[in-house]
Amino acid sequence: MIILGIDPGLRTTGFGVIQQRGSKLRYIASGTIKSGEGDLPTRLKVILDGVAEVARTYQPDYAAIEQVFVNVNPQSTLLLGQARGAAICALVSAELTVAEYSPTQVKQAVVGTGRAVKAQVQDMVARLLALPGLPGTDAADALGVAICHAHNRETLTLIQSQSQSQSQARGTASQSPLAGLRMRRGRLVG
Repeated sequence: MIILGIDPGLRTTGFGVIQQRGSKLRYIASGTIKSGEGDLPTRLKVILDGVAEVARTYQPDYAAIEQVFVNVNPQSTLLLGQARGAAICALVSAELTVAEYSPTQVKQAVVGTGRAVKAQVQDMVARLLALPGLPGTDAADALGVAICHAHNRETLTLIQSQSQSQSQARGTASQSPLAGLRMRRGRLVG
């Protein structure tokens, strides 16, 4: 399965493509889409076209994108949301289901703590994907989003298989550590 991760940004949008086979992750590609300077509609079109090109090139099975965090500056948050919207439109136009993860969820999945700094994310992404060097910060964040989705898909698969086996053997107590877990609004809850 091929997963495309997107770290949206108005100036620089990061992308990362990984392959998941069982519990193994393999790096395929990463990079950035730079929208440059200019008027907002032109920059959004660069993001839309760039993400669409990445999706065409790598033909992912799944896509995941980082959610917008609320800045101190509401104008920056609004602009980031528009860049994110352009990226989501490109992914949906490529007929991909788009999963969304908060920055804290991504850091937790990659580093093990939701308060990790960018350098820690870069380092762990390089280790998890056996990269020869550190990817740029935007590409590392996008690869982190893809890794987060890979980990979440594994958990969802376990939950779904547990639910199926429980429905087949009603009345038996479950010994699974995932007993009682379910997804609500894209988050695992107990």
